[in-house]
Amino acid sequence: MAEAIGKWAFLIGVVLAIIAGIGAGAGATWAVNPWIALIIVILGLVIGFVNITASEVQPFLIAALALFAFSFANLGVINTLIPYLGSVLNSAVSFIALLVGPAALVVALRAVYRFAAE
Repeated sequence: MAEAIGKWAFLIGVVLAIIAGIGAGAGATWAVNPWIALIIVILGLVIGFVNITASEVQPFLIAALALFAFSFANLGVINTLIPYLGSVLNSAVSFIALLVGPAALVVALRAVYRFAAE
């Protein structure tokens, strides 16, 4: 049951983050609603608590770090070639980072706790 909840939380979180990113990049006011961000953060917490097993901790945290590094890239430059594309990509990556951030925090804290308990 928990595995199914984790999979659905991840799927819904990624789809919601991409839709909100497209909306925010296109200038839609509904996409920057704080409730959307809160839902994405809560889904990220669920992912962190349910989805990531002990064997997946290191690869997940490395992937999260790579995503966070990429989220600081200036994708807005792409707007000079194709209008709005850079803004949409930048917003989508930011919303996905908003999903992965809480999950990474939970996974990292669980790993630190596991190290301290040994």
